[in-house]
Amino acid sequence: MDSLLEKFDAHISEAKLKPSSGGRFEVSVDGTLVYSKLKVGRFPETDEILEIVGKQVGAES
Repeated sequence: MDSLLEKFDAHISEAKLKPSSGGRFEVSVDGTLVYSKLKVGRFPETDEILEIVGKQVGAES
């Protein structure tokens, strides 16, 4: 999460971690699901999440 806030500090005002169960790891931007470990079948790389979030917030990754 620190990487997201450092990289996109001008675009992200808040980040939250919410505990879950069942092997779930999901990333949402403004309520839109942009990554789901359950759908993809694997945990994402940090650079992958930075790229996905960067596209969603309109910033270069």
